Amino acid sequence: MTTFLHWLSTLPSLAQIPVIIGVFLAVVALLLFLIELAPRGGRRYTIIRAIACVVFPLGMVAILDSYTWAIVAAGFLGLLLFWLDYRSRHGAGYLFALIGFLSPALLLLVAGLVIPTIQTTIQSFMNSRGTEFVGMENFIWIFTQPAGVRTVLNTVLWVLIAPAVSTIAGLAYAVFIDKSRGEKFFKIMVFMPMAISFVGASIIWRFVYTARPADGEQIGLLNQLLVWLGGEPVQFLQESPLNTLALILVLIWVQTGFAMVILSAAIKGVPLEQLEAAELDGASPWQRFANVTLPGIRSSLVVVLTTISIASLKVFDIVRTMTAGANDTSVIANEMYTQFRNFEAGRSAAFAVILFVMVMPIVIYNARQIKMQRELR
Repeated sequence: MTTFLHWLSTLPSLAQIPVIIGVFLAVVALLLFLIELAPRGGRRYTIIRAIACVVFPLGMVAILDSYTWAIVAAGFLGLLLFWLDYRSRHGAGYLFALIGFLSPALLLLVAGLVIPTIQTTIQSFMNSRGTEFVGMENFIWIFTQPAGVRTVLNTVLWVLIAPAVSTIAGLAYAVFIDKSRGEKFFKIMVFMPMAISFVGASIIWRFVYTARPADGEQIGLLNQLLVWLGGEPVQFLQESPLNTLALILVLIWVQTGFAMVILSAAIKGVPLEQLEAAELDGASPWQRFANVTLPGIRSSLVVVLTTISIASLKVFDIVRTMTAGANDTSVIANEMYTQFRNFEAGRSAAFAVILFVMVMPIVIYNARQIKMQRELR
């Protein structure tokens, strides 16, 4: 309401009103012309589209207080309607079905992903207060500071190690535990860490890594074992790069259960006829696994790897709880929070954009693999 009243108070002079109305009507006429070119699904369909092409730009005027944006929005809407209806000629779907089924999801996607992504990208090129355009200065700062470079390299290290080890360990569990006598019990034990939050798992492992002086009583499990074996206590969370590997181990411990469950279900879906045929052909257990089982669970392997890779890229809880990024253990997500807490919104947004760019190839690859699997079916 306040925005609308502000719009009323800033109306143009009487001399400008005919020009604005003329331009607006010209845009609406162009939209209606595009609508008439497109295939129609009935009079009611055309009326609804015509109303949308008029109401939507007027709403943009009232909300954004800008006739320029209203004209842009009107043109975009008209082209979008024309493109959707043009696709319907080839059986690609009709606008009513698209709006009816996808509009809630599209609205949530725009509000929760598209708009924040655009805002964050713009903020990454601004100063700490968001009042001055500084270009690539925030990104240059990240890649010229040793701490910034270390943060990016640590994130890459997480993505290289955690998904591979988690998937291999989960696959090994799924293969060796499958159809064993205590299969259910073993699977519960492996999957149990998934029921623990990252913060809870971090606290558990922080106690495991705790080190006391050599002449004192050890409360950390690993250091106690080292002392019993005649060694000295090790500061697992302070010595670099050992501390980063220690943090990655926590994520592996949590995600191995996820990988095991997904891959175990996929292995059970491999046709027994193929395995029996390979066995009759004289294939060894390893050959049956490599040539029959692995190709049969390829789509599940892709899902597990990409899911854990994304979790590794955006890991925050483990690092924040165990080290807070100290001793060269910070990652991009943790540095985003640190910079934002230090009132460096531009640098925080720059880290977010870098993380977004790193995640996108994995997401696109996963989407392409899913599409290929659908085409094969």
